[in-house]
Amino acid sequence: MNSHSFYISIFLQSTDTSNWFTNPGVLGTMFLILFVLVIAVLILTQRVFGYVEKNRIKKELKDKSILAKELMSLDTEEIDHILQARKEALDYKLEGTELGSAQTVVQDRKGIVKEWVNDPGFPLVDEKKHSRVNLEVSPFLRRIVLMFIGSAIFWLLFGTLVGQYLGMKFFWADLDHISWLSFGRLRPVHTNTVFWGWSSQAIVGLAYFVISRTSNTEIYSKKLAYASWISFNLAVLLGNFFLMAGINNGGGEYREYIWPAALFFFLGLFLTFINFYKTVSRRKMSDIYISNWYIIAGMIWTMVLLIIGYLPFYQDGLGETVIAGYYMHQGVGMWFMTTTLGLIYYYLPSSLNKPIYSYSLGVLAFWTQMLFYTMIGTHHFVFSPLPWWLQTVAIIYSVGMFIPVFAGTANFALTMRGSFHEISRSYVLPFFIVGVTFYLVGSSQGSFQAMRFTNFIWHFTDFNVAHSHMTMYGIIAFILWACTYAIVPKITNRAPSQLMVGAHFWIAFLGLTLYMMSLMVGGSLRGLSWVEQNPFIESVILMKPYWVWRAVGGTMMFVSHIIFAINFINMIPKKEAKLDKIDIKNLLKTESHV
Repeated sequence: MNSHSFYISIFLQSTDTSNWFTNPGVLGTMFLILFVLVIAVLILTQRVFGYVEKNRIKKELKDKSILAKELMSLDTEEIDHILQARKEALDYKLEGTELGSAQTVVQDRKGIVKEWVNDPGFPLVDEKKHSRVNLEVSPFLRRIVLMFIGSAIFWLLFGTLVGQYLGMKFFWADLDHISWLSFGRLRPVHTNTVFWGWSSQAIVGLAYFVISRTSNTEIYSKKLAYASWISFNLAVLLGNFFLMAGINNGGGEYREYIWPAALFFFLGLFLTFINFYKTVSRRKMSDIYISNWYIIAGMIWTMVLLIIGYLPFYQDGLGETVIAGYYMHQGVGMWFMTTTLGLIYYYLPSSLNKPIYSYSLGVLAFWTQMLFYTMIGTHHFVFSPLPWWLQTVAIIYSVGMFIPVFAGTANFALTMRGSFHEISRSYVLPFFIVGVTFYLVGSSQGSFQAMRFTNFIWHFTDFNVAHSHMTMYGIIAFILWACTYAIVPKITNRAPSQLMVGAHFWIAFLGLTLYMMSLMVGGSLRGLSWVEQNPFIESVILMKPYWVWRAVGGTMMFVSHIIFAINFINMIPKKEAKLDKIDIKNLLKTESHV
């Protein structure tokens, strides 16, 4: 491919599909998926090697201890006899029948067998060493973190249960005939619940600890914290109720909640922003840690986004289309991605007990994220009636997203450098590795998908569903799980079973892989079927086996969420589970200004 044809394939984007698999965007996507599989193999290999090494060291220590005790109990003549027997054993040769008798008790006098076990266990999810570090935190901070994460997990279970039900409808269309269980009503229930119920509340709960810890001071106001928790949950509760009743905000994706419900979310976000800003402004150190940049900036952008997304007077015709692209991409990029990156900058280095690799890379990633992400929403409407120049700007800015993505990924990878042995000790690092890997893969794949040719094949197909789960699940969910497992045991002094944490990790990861791969392959074939102008029903029939694998992967993901909920419950002290027998009314009457 010469430079001229490469330029055409990247920017002008011919829609000739005769050699579609050689297009740079398609090749880049295939390489990224291969990269994910390589990372999975590396984690698995390191885990198995760690298991073998751990057992080898344990066996050596045990043997040395037993030998030392035996030697201490022997007299000189017995020791000489043993040494003589060992010398004779050096000249011994096997005959082939040493252990092949019918005896019930067989003795290995010549040291032929190296080791034996009664219960070898399961090395993929075997017990790991968990952190013994406990952090002294105020009862309020511990409680508010657990409240937000606890309610987030509830919405995770509810939202993904709805998603699981929807996945079954793809190949079992006559599953029900009830209006409030129809696909059109339940699909926005699923997406909005996992967005504003699970991801948002988990982010806020984990951010409370980061803001307080990095500012070396108590959270500004208890009252604001509890009020925001109530407001966030009211938004999801009311929003879902109206959606299932058929009352929604029209066709605006991810903003189907009507404005009264969305207003509660805005209120919760505003109260949290005030609380965080006041806490940082009263910090007991001169510098503002970079995590706080990301978290507070994400909140400011999201409040602006909600105002723009819900004001109606300029959303007519193509104006509504522009706002739809802006809103859906800003919601993911400037709220979920930005704040989650802020969490990584604290929880990853603190989990490894080392500083972040480069503050400068973090600043570069921050400002380029602010620059490029604000202009890429229109790439969802390539080949639409929107101005061609606006589509091109979105594509160029999407390519520009390689800068913050590569900078952030390099920063996290170099921070983890030299610490990969931790994979054999804790599942926190594997969760981080998967999240950071998908940050590189999912974000880069989004840039490739923004190009005109890949849009021509993949847009409006199931490939987009795979991409959204690659980002919101592969990045956001895995990072939130990593942060939860990193901090909750340290503030509650109750660690979950590493067997259960391992089951959560592998079931979620394998489920996501099945889900993602099936829809990417099926979506590509479906797009090519449309390009060939085959009847639409043919593409529906074509997708059926891929939808089955989607349901299998989705089921595994949902099962992993149940395991996560059990793990979280096991990490909560009983007194915290009862909220110290204090009701919310009394909590709202309390005010703390430390």
